[in-house]
Amino acid sequence: MILTPLQTVAYRVHSPRWAYAPLSGQGAARFGGRLNRPGVEALYLSLEPATALAEYQQFDDLLPPGLVVTYMVKIDPVVDFRGGLDEAWNSAWAEFYCDWRSVVFQEKREPPSWALGEQARAAGAKGILFRSSVLKEGCNLVVFNRTLTDQDLISIHDPGGELPLNQLSWPRS
Repeated sequence: MILTPLQTVAYRVHSPRWAYAPLSGQGAARFGGRLNRPGVEALYLSLEPATALAEYQQFDDLLPPGLVVTYMVKIDPVVDFRGGLDEAWNSAWAEFYCDWRSVVFQEKREPPSWALGEQARAAGAKGILFRSSVLKEGCNLVVFNRTLTDQDLISIHDPGGELPLNQLSWPRS
């Protein structure tokens, strides 16, 4: 496993209704994500705006409304899996890009990628950098929120205070 410090700018496209809590990780905790089981908070970010947009759209033809949020990130350490599987990795990492949604929701079993997230956290990693499965040249970062310390930083770039403060900011007519 390759552990490294990370200082970067990252992006995420949020559903406007939930944009009032851009740091929560509770959405991923509800059903799980590629690298986190249900109940484990995780914030999934992209290192490029185009990747964030592609991840939000996934494989749908139509793009739903979204709000782009920019994050300043400084975390130490994270797992750097951008180079993919080689001799530095346990063979279990070959399952990183499994179709985790299909495994969970159709096969009704735990995807192997959840164990990789657990393995990374057990090694002291606070996140994992990895290539996007939606946009080949893109890179993503998952941050395990509850592992962060006072020395780490994840902050939102919102100089004008334009992000909503709660769901009431998005009234339905």
